[in-house]
Amino acid sequence: MHLLVVGASGFLGAEVCRQAVAAGHRVTGTYHSNAVTAPGVAPHRLDVTDRAAVRELLTRVRPDAVVATPYRYDDWAVTADGAAHIAVAAAEVGARLVHLSSDALHAGRPKAYADEDVPTPLHPYGAAKAAAETAVRAVDPGAAVVRTSLIVGEGSKQIQLCRDALAGRATLFTDELRCPVHVADLAAAVLELVPGDYAGLLNVAGPDAVSRAELGLLVARHDGVDAGGLRTTTIAAAGLHRPGEVVLDSARAAGLLRTRLRGITELYG
Repeated sequence: MHLLVVGASGFLGAEVCRQAVAAGHRVTGTYHSNAVTAPGVAPHRLDVTDRAAVRELLTRVRPDAVVATPYRYDDWAVTADGAAHIAVAAAEVGARLVHLSSDALHAGRPKAYADEDVPTPLHPYGAAKAAAETAVRAVDPGAAVVRTSLIVGEGSKQIQLCRDALAGRATLFTDELRCPVHVADLAAAVLELVPGDYAGLLNVAGPDAVSRAELGLLVARHDGVDAGGLRTTTIAAAGLHRPGEVVLDSARAAGLLRTRLRGITELYG
C-alpha cells in the first residue's frame, strides 16, 4: 500500500510513518516547517492551506490512502480549511481517508461522550476541529474520522507539561478530565482503519479518565521523582472558560479493532 501521511513531522504523524514503514508500506510524508525524520519516508513540504498545492501533490503521488494529522492550535486555516483541502483532493484521486480529530470539540459534561455526539466547542481550536469534521464528512462520507484525547509517550507535549508542573514551571488542573492514549496505540489503531471500510466518527482514546493533575502524579511515579512540588489549580480558580470533564467512550473502537488501547494507569502507574 502507498500511504500518504499529512503532518508526518508531528508527534502522531511520525509514529504512524514509523509503524507503516515497519509493516512494509510505501510511505510519503508531508511537513510544513519541521522536516520529516522518520526513516524510509519520502518527504514533501506542503502548505495545507494552499488548496492547489494539496491537489497537485495528491494528483502526482496518487496514494492508496491518506492519514491526515495536521493541526495548528491557533490557526483556523490549517486545522479547518486544510482538512477540507485534503478531503477534496483525496476524494478526487480515490484515496481512502482517515482524518484525525479531537475531544477538544466537546464542551465537557459528567456523562461520557459517544462516538456520534455532536460538537459543542467552547474555544476557537475546538470550533476549527468541528468544522474540519463537517467538511471531511460532507466531501467523503466513507472517510473514517477518529476523535482522540491527550496523546502521551516520550516526546509528548502532555508529558512535558506534567514534568514542567512537577518542576514548578506550569500548573495542572484538578478538574480537567481526559482519556490519555499512548501514541503507539493510537498510530496502530489508525493504521488498522486504513485498509478497512469503517465510515464516520469513532472515539479512539484510552480507557482511563484522569485529571491533568492525576496525570502529573502518574508521571512523577513513573519518573521516580517527588510529587510534592506539583502545582495544581482548578479551572474556576484560574478564571478560565475551558472544557472540564471530557471523557470519550471508546467501547466501539475496543470491539472493532485488534489494537489494545492501554490505560494511562497501566502505562505510567
